[in-house]
Amino acid sequence: MKKILAVFFLILSGLPAFSQDAAAPETKSFDQKLDAFLEPVAEKLGGVVFYSVPIAKDVDGDGKAETIPVVLVLLAGTALFLTFYFKFVNIRAIGMAFKTVAGKLTDQNAPGEITHFQALSAALSATVGLGNIAGVAIAICLGGPGAAFWMILLGFLGMTSKFCECTLGVKYRKIDENGKVSGGAMYYLSRGFAEKGPKWGVFGKILAGFFAVMCIGGALGAGNMFQINQAQIQFHATTGLFPDQGWIFGLIMAVLVGVVIIGGIKGIARVTSKLVPIMCGIYVLAALVILVMNIGMVPEVVTRVVTEAFKPQAVIGGGLVAVLIQGIKRGVFSNEAGIGSAPIAHSAVRTDKPASEGLVALLEPFFDTVIVCSLTAFVIIGTGTYDNYAGQDLGAGGQDAWVQGVKVTSEAFGSAIPWFPYVLTVAVILFAFSTMISWSYYGERALTYLTGERKGVLLAYRLLFCLCTVIGAGAGLKNVIGASDAMFFAMVVPNLIGLYVLLPVVKRELNIFVESAKGK
Repeated sequence: MKKILAVFFLILSGLPAFSQDAAAPETKSFDQKLDAFLEPVAEKLGGVVFYSVPIAKDVDGDGKAETIPVVLVLLAGTALFLTFYFKFVNIRAIGMAFKTVAGKLTDQNAPGEITHFQALSAALSATVGLGNIAGVAIAICLGGPGAAFWMILLGFLGMTSKFCECTLGVKYRKIDENGKVSGGAMYYLSRGFAEKGPKWGVFGKILAGFFAVMCIGGALGAGNMFQINQAQIQFHATTGLFPDQGWIFGLIMAVLVGVVIIGGIKGIARVTSKLVPIMCGIYVLAALVILVMNIGMVPEVVTRVVTEAFKPQAVIGGGLVAVLIQGIKRGVFSNEAGIGSAPIAHSAVRTDKPASEGLVALLEPFFDTVIVCSLTAFVIIGTGTYDNYAGQDLGAGGQDAWVQGVKVTSEAFGSAIPWFPYVLTVAVILFAFSTMISWSYYGERALTYLTGERKGVLLAYRLLFCLCTVIGAGAGLKNVIGASDAMFFAMVVPNLIGLYVLLPVVKRELNIFVESAKGK
């Protein structure tokens, strides 16, 4: 542990050299060396995870065939299949889901650590973020208003995926003698498969181990460094503070993150159960006010969204492909349905009916995508801001795209509420903060699956997570983000295998809960 702390402070002592705006020194900076080291890793891993297949000839005139990542087809196809398999449970059971969140259908003294509402808040805190603010703008500018239609549709279908994985998360979770819960895809892959026989058990452990490793990488990169990096850029753009010392902003955030994550899931749940409703409420209220101010434009916006979604140019070259690719790679569909991350938070809920939390979890994509992302899209289109940026790539899909995406959304809100861009900056920071603390827990549970509950290992992980927060705020880290992004979506493969294999378990648990809820 002394060696770990020594390395931590040694690296920290050199952080002032990190600068996003300063002139490049003659020798390579830390982030440049890190980028160079990880570049081949990011390229190869990304090439495998985001392997794409052509689906149409050149449509938009850039000389390239239109392609779609296979991982996207797997996620969208699975969401569609599960929605039909469970006979549109995302519609049929939504009333029961709200009753469960309110604590009316389950035993509040059942095993677990947090309430249904706290579990939903903790999971939402990891999903509501830059995808809702910047990602939507990127998708619409690339694919046109029709992109919003496909975004809403896939968010709706993703509700069933989230229901399945979170039901399994609770079903196969582990609760130790102290009442501490460990759950997630790692456990239903290993424990669920083991119920089917020895060979299935071995296969499940391999999948679980792979998932856990990818989850840790995704937590440190996509769930941490990317979030803080974009929050710092937006903070500097609005306030002008820390122009050459972004690491200071990162250090402040790291301290705040550290204070929260030391408390574990209970501490995270306490913060997110208060933070998420407030920040979502402010954002949604502002969007509704703007739509009311532009009420005459709403019918036209709806018409554009629906009709342009089915134009050949939009469906093949712009809307569908653009919104799906951007959603998968950067969080337009930030609900993470099918990724397998959310069951880690939902598994800690107090319940003895696994499907009860599955139904609560299906509300996640509903709030995140169907409501919040849709409102963002309608504001951008309805205020006319989209027409100023139509067809622009906003940074060619790199990190700059997210900064430009926030700019578009900020401009749209600011056109109706002049002071709202400042509120939006606060929202970006809060969204990033909430995402980081939830993903710290996801990575920690994945690490615990691999190493067990070892205090020294957990402390080292938490220190590393906070260190990555500081580094992410001060450096470019292009390939760190690329590699962690690929690891994040690599979680899809073992998770979806688990969902298909264990579907009968989900169906059985749903029937059990529905029967128990009758008359309540």
